[in-house]
Amino acid sequence: MATADLKKGDVKDLALADAGKRKIEWAQQQMPVLEIIRKRFLKERPLKGIRVSACLHVTSETANLMTTLRDGGAEVVLCASNPLSTQDEVAAALNRHFDIPTFAIKGEDNETYYAHLRAALEHKPQMTMDDGADLVTMLLTKRTDLVPHVIASTEETTTGVIRLRAMAKDGTLKFPVIAVNDAMTKHFFDNRYGTGQSTLDGVIRATNILLAGLKIVIAGYGWCGRGVAMRAKGLGADVIVTEIDPVKGIEAVMDGYRVMPMAEAAKEGDIFITVTGNKSVIRGEHFKAMKSGAVVCNSGHFNVEIDIPALEALSTGKREVRPLVDEFLTKDGRKIYLIGEGRLVNLATAEGHPASVMDMSFANQALSAEYLVKNAKSMKAQVYVVPEHLDKEIARLKLESLGHKLDKLTPEQEHYLASWQEGT
Repeated sequence: MATADLKKGDVKDLALADAGKRKIEWAQQQMPVLEIIRKRFLKERPLKGIRVSACLHVTSETANLMTTLRDGGAEVVLCASNPLSTQDEVAAALNRHFDIPTFAIKGEDNETYYAHLRAALEHKPQMTMDDGADLVTMLLTKRTDLVPHVIASTEETTTGVIRLRAMAKDGTLKFPVIAVNDAMTKHFFDNRYGTGQSTLDGVIRATNILLAGLKIVIAGYGWCGRGVAMRAKGLGADVIVTEIDPVKGIEAVMDGYRVMPMAEAAKEGDIFITVTGNKSVIRGEHFKAMKSGAVVCNSGHFNVEIDIPALEALSTGKREVRPLVDEFLTKDGRKIYLIGEGRLVNLATAEGHPASVMDMSFANQALSAEYLVKNAKSMKAQVYVVPEHLDKEIARLKLESLGHKLDKLTPEQEHYLASWQEGT
C-alpha cells in the first residue's frame, strides 16, 4: 500500500528508506564531478528559492542530482518518468532522509503515473527537468495556467528532445529548454557506454540467456545503438543492425555488423532490441516472421517502439514465465518472449546506467539549471544545446577524477593554429 501525501510524496514503503540511503551513498562515491558541483552549490546557492519539478528515472544516481539541486538552494519535487524504472528504496529515502517529496512507485499503473505528474506540477515549478518530455507536455496542454511561472526547462533523453523540437517548430513551446541529451559529455558516454552496458545487463538479468553465439538484432544505430552493438559483439553475439539512415548504415557495416531491413532480420534474430526513439519499429509482420523462442525488448524511452497490441492480436494468450518476462503463444504455435512490458529494459529489469557515467549527464543537468537561472530571460522559446564551455569543463573534471591529464599547447602551437602564413 502506497503512502500518499502531497507534501511528502507517494512511495511504496517508507520502511525501505534506510536501504535506499545506503544505495544513494554508494552511487555518490562514483559521481565525483557532481560532488564537486554540489560542494560549490552549497557555498554559492545559485538556485536559491527556485521551485524545480523533475520528472526523471528515480534511481540512486538521480537522487544525487536532486540533493545537488537542493544544496544549491532549489525547492525540489521529483516524480518518475517511467512506470517501471523506479527504485522503491531510493524513492523512500528521498522522502524520509532527504526531505525531497518524491512521487514514484515501481510498477505503478497509468492512472497513478499521471497522478504523480500532476502532483509534481502542483509544486508550481519555475523550472522543470524532464526525461521524455511528459511533464512539459502536461504543463503545456493541461496546466497552461502554470506556464507564466516557468522560466526554463531541461531535457535528458533523445525522445524528449525530438518532442520538444516539434513543439518549438509549431509554436507550442513557451520557454527555453536546454537539451542535456545533446551535450557531448552526455550522448557520447551516457548513451553509448551507459545504455550499451545497462541494456544487456537488463536482458541477462531478465532471461539468464548466454549471448555468445546468438544473433542479436539492434534497431537503430544512434549513440545508444552503437553502444548496445559494441557490448553485444564483445560478449560473442552475431550482431545485425537495422537502420533508415544510409550514413549510419554504412558506419554499422564498417564497424563490422550486418545491416538489413527488419523484415529480413526478423527471420534470423534470436534477441531483438529497439533503440530508435520512434514507434512501431517491430510490427505484426515482423512477429509473424520470428522463430519460436525469439526474445524482444526495448531500450528506447517509450514502449511504443514495439507494437505490443499487434503481438497480442497474433497470440492465443500469454503468461509470465520469469519476473517481467511474458511468453506469448502465437496462433501458429510459436513462443515469443517480451521483456519488461516493452519498457526501458535497462531500468525495468536492471538498475539503469552505472553511476560513473551518469556523473557527467547529471553534471550537465546541474550546470544547465544554473545557466538557465542566469540567462533564461535573454533566451527564446527554443531548444538549446548545453553551452560548449560547460560541456568541456565537465569532461575536464571527469578526466582528472579518473587520474588522467591532458597536454597543453605551446605558445608556438597556438600561434600556428591561429595563423595562415605557414605552409609546405
